[in-house]
Amino acid sequence: MLEVITYPNPLLRQISKPVEVFDEELHTLLDGMYEVMLVKNGVGISAIQVAKPIRALLICIPDEEGNQHKEDLLEVINPEIIEKDGEIIFSEGCLSVPEFYEDIKRYSRVKVVYQDRFGKKHEITAQDYLAVAFQHEIDHLNGVLFVDKLSIVKRKKFEKGLKQKHKF
Repeated sequence: MLEVITYPNPLLRQISKPVEVFDEELHTLLDGMYEVMLVKNGVGISAIQVAKPIRALLICIPDEEGNQHKEDLLEVINPEIIEKDGEIIFSEGCLSVPEFYEDIKRYSRVKVVYQDRFGKKHEITAQDYLAVAFQHEIDHLNGVLFVDKLSIVKRKKFEKGLKQKHKF
């Protein structure tokens, strides 16, 4: 199983490279990412979180009962937000920043163009939870973490909590 790297691993700050080859190696990576995302109870994961600096991510929003279904899985390669508007405050967490959640301000609607695992182009308009997930995961591809969006006070509190957690 793939391993999720966690903050403050410097790889999380790397800007991911576009995917140019849509082959079996990519498909195997996407399948592995899906497996680790489910095991870790994530709704999204980007390739950089498993130490692969390519522009690939997965999103699978759970249903009302909290269950995720493979048919709802979005495999998103080389995404680009082409429209954004509205505003939403959403409590976010991250597989790479375990056990930390905070309210983050995001756009409430985004339009994203991307490719699937075969290189076919798609366009999707996402609202609310899905829009937040897209922005969170695309941020990862650009070396940005949701904790970067915290106010200075909340960021200091986060860093202090992290230091205390890692003391023996």
